[in-house]
Amino acid sequence: MDRLPADVASYLDDAPAERRELLHEVFSTIRSAVPEGYELAMAFGMPCWSVPLSRHPDTYNGQPLGYVAVAGQKNYVSVYLLGLCSRPEVEQQFRDRWRASTGRIDMGRSCLRLKKRGDLDAELLAETVAGTPVEEFLHIYERSRTR
Repeated sequence: MDRLPADVASYLDDAPAERRELLHEVFSTIRSAVPEGYELAMAFGMPCWSVPLSRHPDTYNGQPLGYVAVAGQKNYVSVYLLGLCSRPEVEQQFRDRWRASTGRIDMGRSCLRLKKRGDLDAELLAETVAGTPVEEFLHIYERSRTR
């Protein structure tokens, strides 16, 4: 996809000036790394790459399954790495590698918060995003529903 959906482009263009550069860098990193099969659209008020309903309509809330999203918040940029939620060992490796690379990590269950350019490890972010093809993500999702 070369062109951004109009609402995603507007979201990025309308980001607060103090977060815009970092938001664009994070968005571009994710966009260049996301595997084929995920679709970009606005979801929950932010740009999100999801598994389209045409591919997997049986979701818990009737919405496409979000894989990764990015949001410009008031004081930071959020990256929602939803592919890590159900894989604690992968999540811990990600946390350890991020901390080793940047010297710190501000992360909740799946929400990575970046306040400045030095908080970003673009290479690790791209590797993480690229690391879960749609079929694997669907397998992880289905496995988590049966627990």
